[in-house]
Amino acid sequence: MRFLATLLISFGLLLPHAYGAKNEFTLKGATVAPPNTPWSQLLKQYKKLVRKGSEKRIKVKVYLGGTKGDEQSIVRQVRKGTLQAAGVSTGAMSVVVPEIDIFELPYLFDSAEQADRVLDAVRPLVAEILEAKGFKLIMYSENGYRCFGSKKPLRTPADLKAYKMRSQESPSHLAMYAALGASARPISVGEVLPALQTGNVDGFDNTALFTQAASWHQGIQHFTVSNHIYQPALLILNKAFYDSLPAELQSTVIPTSNELEVRGRKGIRALTPLLLKNFEQQNVTVYKLTDSELEAFRKTTRPAWDERMKNATPMGKKLFEAIQAAKQGK
Repeated sequence: MRFLATLLISFGLLLPHAYGAKNEFTLKGATVAPPNTPWSQLLKQYKKLVRKGSEKRIKVKVYLGGTKGDEQSIVRQVRKGTLQAAGVSTGAMSVVVPEIDIFELPYLFDSAEQADRVLDAVRPLVAEILEAKGFKLIMYSENGYRCFGSKKPLRTPADLKAYKMRSQESPSHLAMYAALGASARPISVGEVLPALQTGNVDGFDNTALFTQAASWHQGIQHFTVSNHIYQPALLILNKAFYDSLPAELQSTVIPTSNELEVRGRKGIRALTPLLLKNFEQQNVTVYKLTDSELEAFRKTTRPAWDERMKNATPMGKKLFEAIQAAKQGK
């Protein structure tokens, strides 16, 4: 009997897991975040969680630093199933899930704590929206608050008029730059630093963390703490891959505890003050907008909300309304 089983396995006629073989499934995930960043640490911890929880039945491979392409490409690969998972910004998700871009509206949240409460409140709706496009929500993370990096000081909305700014391919971002009168230029992550160095763009907006990790600070002289967009991030899974897993493994790839999610947010937020000091040591002037200056940016960019909502889908409008209700504690 043992000889027969061995013979059947050698010809692929007996299911390997019946005899305890490992690595029945392979989960490949990707992110543009470089190694030794909070994102890479989060994915490393998630990998350990899945490997341990599945008793090594799921092999996890993580590709860092954009080795699988930019964020938009990574999202498309997860949708196709050539990648099974990804850690991406909500802005990047807009290429295939435009509703998620609603989170990117300028000055949508008053604080990171408010954003946490709202994201938790609308989680079921976000999961529903993602599932309709072939994704499963594993957990939230964050990029953090986006600020302006530039070659000249930016203190007022007028300073951005006709200024060449790199932008994500996000309708909300493009609407914001239109409201500011800036010249928005969608450029992939890997092309931003060369574009700054050659003068194809004069600045960008991103978090302090990503600015440092991607070395974009080498192409600017000023970093303005405007906190104009709180940008969440998502750890997503290909739904077809999830559906192919046995029930006991489905609960492994989507943890029931939010411990890892909370830890990831804390780790990212703790770094920002240190990064701002680091910029100053690298000859980048850091300027924090005053309350009145912030109000001017808030007022000038407010029309971006109306412009964005003109083209919102019914589910996008539903998400916007749910966000507003959650902000009011409803």
